[in-house]
Amino acid sequence: MKLRIADCALRIGFAIALWSIPAVAPRAEIIDRVLAVVAGQVITLSDVAAARELGLQSAEGASDPVRGILTKLIDRELELAEVERYAPPEPSAEAVDRAVADVRARFPSAGAFEQALTRSGIDDQHLRETLRQDLRIRAYEDQRFAGAGDRRAAVYSEWMAGLRRRGDVSDLYLTGR
Repeated sequence: MKLRIADCALRIGFAIALWSIPAVAPRAEIIDRVLAVVAGQVITLSDVAAARELGLQSAEGASDPVRGILTKLIDRELELAEVERYAPPEPSAEAVDRAVADVRARFPSAGAFEQALTRSGIDDQHLRETLRQDLRIRAYEDQRFAGAGDRRAAVYSEWMAGLRRRGDVSDLYLTGR
């Protein structure tokens, strides 16, 4: 009987000790800021910074460079979703290698390029995949707008406006969400 009472007392004491420990909510650490979600793909502030630093997108004199590049990345994701539907041919490994070499050539040294990748939080494989996707988008556009001739820019703008209208886009930049 004493063993049972001692066992019970131990359990009660343990329960009281656990109950008396204040519940401390872990502090959330912001790792990145989500700026948009396009067709299920998240675009973060780091994505905008990486696109800018690596020269994949430019703000082209926009008063708000983040908005300028974000808009281009949103359009890119809409285009990529369309490309995935029609599956143009894959670019060759040599074409991807040339695109990577073009990005590397924007930097004064290999070390500067590696530092830019590190600051951007991406690696060589991620860059290669991004450039592969860009080449697929270009191939799709070349095929789709081949017969547009002088009207290519206007036809492209109309097509892009249609993608934006029917696209699944949540633009969170400057909305406070």
